[in-house]
Amino acid sequence: MKRIIAVALLYSLSAGAADVRAEIASLLNEFLARVDDPAMHERFWGEDLVYVSAAGVVRSKAEILKSMRAGDTPGVRDKKPDEPKTTFSAEEVKVRPLGAEVAVLNFRLVQHAGEKTNYFRNSGTFAKRNGQWQVVSWQATREEEKK
Repeated sequence: MKRIIAVALLYSLSAGAADVRAEIASLLNEFLARVDDPAMHERFWGEDLVYVSAAGVVRSKAEILKSMRAGDTPGVRDKKPDEPKTTFSAEEVKVRPLGAEVAVLNFRLVQHAGEKTNYFRNSGTFAKRNGQWQVVSWQATREEEKK
């Protein structure tokens, strides 16, 4: 009987981990598709966020939202008038649940900026609050350009 309970518990934990992985991967893809939408940033970032950009700049959620409202968005920043909108996608997405309400995300961010493609290694820590996953810590590191 103990063995059956242990197997059932392990199965439910692995099924729960799969659900967490799917939820966070889906949220990441939604965020990248709507990166210019302040409402998406409001949803994605936790109130106590510590965000470290690829340039080493530390920002809070309030600072990110202030930039968004001023029109300084990732898809528009540094864009030339005749250039297509910058878009983002994710590769090598790995989500590691650390408990029922904490998970770590690592992925390769691909930035399509006109003719140029840039790559970043990003990691984030998610906390589940009020039934929703939000980022509480984020680190972005630009990959070196290949020559």
